[in-house]
Amino acid sequence: MGSADSGTPARPVVADAEIQGVSPGAMSSTRMTRHLDAPRPRVYWALVDPAAVATWMVPDGMRSVVHAFDAREGGAFRISLVHDGPTGAGKTTAGTDTYHGRFVRLVPDERVEQVLAFETADPAMAGEMTIRFTLADAPGGRTELVAVHDRLPPGLSPEDNAVGWRMSLGKLAALVKQGA
Repeated sequence: MGSADSGTPARPVVADAEIQGVSPGAMSSTRMTRHLDAPRPRVYWALVDPAAVATWMVPDGMRSVVHAFDAREGGAFRISLVHDGPTGAGKTTAGTDTYHGRFVRLVPDERVEQVLAFETADPAMAGEMTIRFTLADAPGGRTELVAVHDRLPPGLSPEDNAVGWRMSLGKLAALVKQGA
């Protein structure tokens, strides 16, 4: 984090998430690092397998429906996150957040990069986002996962995004540990 002494503005940190670009109207990003009790091939599998993604890449209080998922460079995906109860706060419908995108870069056991956008009529939620997962070896046969979610639309709170990512990465940790 920056300080008054360095002349660099401080960036908010939400627990283990670093949030960048939170000035009004700016595109922001969330960066999280998590150590997982599984080897890189197991973690990579969970990033590119549609059934695994449906299990972990969804915040608490929602369920995931994978409509399409072609895990290859250039391959498309479409996923809906459905709220468990009525919220009226969905990005696509009152109870659903649907997004679609494509895989930009896949490096087995090392990197997954995707571009995606919400299916929404709300201009504050529109725009293409990028998600990058980078995997590295960690001591004890573990994996360090760095997740970066760039170009959040102005209507998506970076703090709420970090909370959702924390929930999802917790589910990922449980999934890959259970199968390791």
